[in-house]
Amino acid sequence: MAAGLGLLRLAPDAFWRMTPRELAAAMGPFVPAAPALDRAGLEDLLRRFPDTR
Repeated sequence: MAAGLGLLRLAPDAFWRMTPRELAAAMGPFVPAAPALDRAGLEDLLRRFPDTR
């Protein structure tokens, strides 16, 4: 609510009518993008969380 009403300065009715996806898109410029997963990161995840039972 603080981001929508304060940072984005949305009117309360506009904020409450937004979907979570719309709010995330509006917040995009204010949230740093997560780095893409590279091959080394994928291999680390596969090692730590193998797909075996």
